Parts: sequence; structure tokens; C-alpha cells
Amino acid sequence: MPHSTGYRPTAKALHWVTAFIVLGMLALGLWMTGLPLGFTKLYAYAWHKWIGLVVLLLTLGRLLWRWRNPPPALPRGLPAWQKTLAPVAHWTLLGLLLLMPLTGWLMSSAGGVSVYWFGYIPLPDVVPRNQALFTTLRQAHHLLARILIGMLIVHVAAVLHHDVLRRDGVFRRMWPFTRGA
Repeated sequence: MPHSTGYRPTAKALHWVTAFIVLGMLALGLWMTGLPLGFTKLYAYAWHKWIGLVVLLLTLGRLLWRWRNPPPALPRGLPAWQKTLAPVAHWTLLGLLLLMPLTGWLMSSAGGVSVYWFGYIPLPDVVPRNQALFTTLRQAHHLLARILIGMLIVHVAAVLHHDVLRRDGVFRRMWPFTRGA
């Protein structure tokens, strides 16, 4: 049963841990693509893949948690368009957090680069090596990254709108240092 006004501590922890990791992943991803080929670039790509898989597991955990613990109802008084778009935006973000690591994993497989999670746990190559598929998946991964950045900007703008302009408590429902009623 959800808290009446705020999210449960587990939902908050999963949200904020994922948020900080994703911001770091986006920064790492944008930085590493411009590096010259060498040890630093290969190491950055390895960490990007490893942590991307952590994001995949965290997102699956969030979905499982959300299935068993629905989020609190939206506050009364929100305009109808916000009540309609809020769940669409949240499900879009969650979908992107699944698609980004999955396209990365598929891209590695299609490129013939096996992934060893944190250098030790071999992951299966989920598609055969195929240069055309690799190119398509790389383009999809880069496009999804840009869509994710855009959605995060919209998400943060909505948070600021609710916390600064409306002062309706929407942000405090997910803030980790407050308790739901």
C-alpha cells in the first residue's frame, strides 16, 4: 500500500541512486566518445558498460517495486494535462532506462565485443556479430541518449515548476529526507 502523500524509502533510494548513476553515465558516455583510441578510452567504455548493466538491474528493481508498491496518487488541484502527462513522462523515463543498457549490450554483441561484467562475469552475446546491426544499434543508442537527456531536462523542469512555482509538495514526495504521511 503506498504512502498517502510520499514515496516509500525504498522507492526514494532506488530513484536517487539511479538518478546519480545515470547522470554519471551520461557524462562518461559523452566524454569517452571523444577520446583517442587507447587504454583510457577502452577502460572508460568498459566502465560505461558495467555501470550501464547496474542501471538495467536497478530499473528492473524499480519496476518490480512499483508493481508491488504503487506510487502515491497525484495531488489534487493539478491541471488535467499534468495528470495525463506525468505518468507518460515517468514511464518514458523508465523505458529509456531499460532501452539504453539493452541497446548497449546488443551493440557490443553485434560489434563482436564480449562483455565481462566488472571484468569477471561473462555475459552472453545476445546477437551474432554483424557490422550493419552494430551501426544501427549504435545510432539507436546515441539517439536514445539524446532523448533521455531531453526527458531529464523536462523532468527537472517539472520538479522546479512544482517546487518553486506551485509549491504543491510534489518534489518533497520523492525527496529522501522527508517522510510520507
